[in-house]
Amino acid sequence: MKWGATAAIVVVAWVLGAGSAAAQNAGPSLPNQPSDLVPKPQELNGQNLQPPDGPVADVALKVLRDGSLSVTEKVTVPGGKQLTSRVPLRVPASDDQDRVFAVRDVKAEGAASSQLTGDQLVLTFTGGAGTVTYLVDGAIADQGGRQQARWQVASGFDTPLTKLTASFLAPSPELSPVDCFAGPVGSSQRCTLAELDHTGVVRLEQNDVRPGDRVDLLVGLPAGTAPATAKFADIGLLANAFALTPLTGAGFAVLLVLLVAAGIFVWRRRKQDAGALRTATGPVEVLLRDGDRVFFASPDGVLPGQVGTVVDETVDVVDISATVVDLAVRNYLWLAEIPGPQGQDWQISRRNPPDEHLHDFERAVYETLLPEGTDTVLVSQLRARGGLDLRRISDAMYADVVTKRWFSRRPGSARGRLTWLGAGIFALGLAATAVLTFTVGDALLGVAVALAGLGVVAAAALLPTRTARGRALAGQVRGLLDYLHTAKAEDIPPADRELVFSRSLPYAVVLGDTERWLGAFAGLNPAADGSAGLYWYGGMEADPDLRRFGAHFPSFLTALDGLLTASGRTAR
Repeated sequence: MKWGATAAIVVVAWVLGAGSAAAQNAGPSLPNQPSDLVPKPQELNGQNLQPPDGPVADVALKVLRDGSLSVTEKVTVPGGKQLTSRVPLRVPASDDQDRVFAVRDVKAEGAASSQLTGDQLVLTFTGGAGTVTYLVDGAIADQGGRQQARWQVASGFDTPLTKLTASFLAPSPELSPVDCFAGPVGSSQRCTLAELDHTGVVRLEQNDVRPGDRVDLLVGLPAGTAPATAKFADIGLLANAFALTPLTGAGFAVLLVLLVAAGIFVWRRRKQDAGALRTATGPVEVLLRDGDRVFFASPDGVLPGQVGTVVDETVDVVDISATVVDLAVRNYLWLAEIPGPQGQDWQISRRNPPDEHLHDFERAVYETLLPEGTDTVLVSQLRARGGLDLRRISDAMYADVVTKRWFSRRPGSARGRLTWLGAGIFALGLAATAVLTFTVGDALLGVAVALAGLGVVAAAALLPTRTARGRALAGQVRGLLDYLHTAKAEDIPPADRELVFSRSLPYAVVLGDTERWLGAFAGLNPAADGSAGLYWYGGMEADPDLRRFGAHFPSFLTALDGLLTASGRTAR
């Protein structure tokens, strides 16, 4: 009886020992694993249980039989703080494809909230502990006779995580290989710890997860572990070609510098141009002396019809009227006041034919008033004809100020050499964009060149057309106006008064100082040179001075301006 009891005890002990050994050998093992690399349990002696000083997260991942991935995130945030995680649902898989995930059945508990927006799952954790659970479709992919599960355990945190721990469980315990990458997107930095334990669970640990970092876990699975749910989307040629790279970023940085420099240059030029119109260059020597004689000479040889265009960049009727008076003063035309059937009228007659000394716009004025075969005409007759075609005159005036290099291009026109240069650069940029798109990529470089071309076109439109010589003349015109305001007849020798008065009058007309100039020389005796009346204006030959002329001449200007205005066909 005693022997039987003893035998029973021995048998039970043997069975228990065998069962214990079998339990120790169950599940996968890590062969050739050095004993000193196997993590040892931490002694719970109370000395190492200090609470973390920042947010911590623990994530549990589990592959389900239907191929979805169950995710549970538990995050603890110190009181008074907030943490936001932006989980991307579209991540790069290759140069021409993205991997697309889908999230469903999102539930948040405790100090947590969630929002699904576009290609992101936004999780927000406030002070305290919060838990979010959800299912992910697209985490399992077939790969080379096996399968692979992939998920970014952590991504897009806006504040640092003190510590991240995670576990991964699958229906099959045969999990290999296990890869885990941490740090900025695209980096190859390994996680602090990622290993398969003896129970078939992948354990992951990452310290100091910085804002914007991701922790990307990839686990190999046996073939057929779960249905492959991975989905991929082609990025497309255009997306690759127009991706922002360091090279294209540098190109746009250079473009920005050039645009800022061009903007400063345009601003300074416009400031200089505006200043030239407000500031006189100082006293202008208009009256030149040769012994006892005095002659009138305009600055830079500018003619009355050119003055207005240089100052305001447009051809106005007063510019043409001043040219008519100037042609009479220079003995090409003869003006005369005559009585008409309906009151006062004026006659315009040929005195000398146009010659090589006339500018194109002056010839155009002459021939518009007196076409070939016409020797004399009345202002009333011109008005009765329905006006004049002034397009030839204005075109010639605009061309003349460019020829004189007072303007770089026709005033009021946005098209010039710089404009065509910008258009060429823009076309080159478009061509480069097309070529780069279908070849090596970096097509944004071509876009940058095209934008530079548009910048040149815009600068050309904003740059003043008046040149440095034109700005200098604009300042001298103000000096000429000062001369008209201050000149006195008694300061000029009697023999030269009539000529100085007459040569200056067209400039007074175009600069709006006619009344003052006529008043300053009202007492001039035009017969002092031995001929009756003004040498270029008839109808008042018996007058001993210019008082009646000064009263009637503005009426001629008004009638001529009215005729030109009624014509209404001054082309810009």
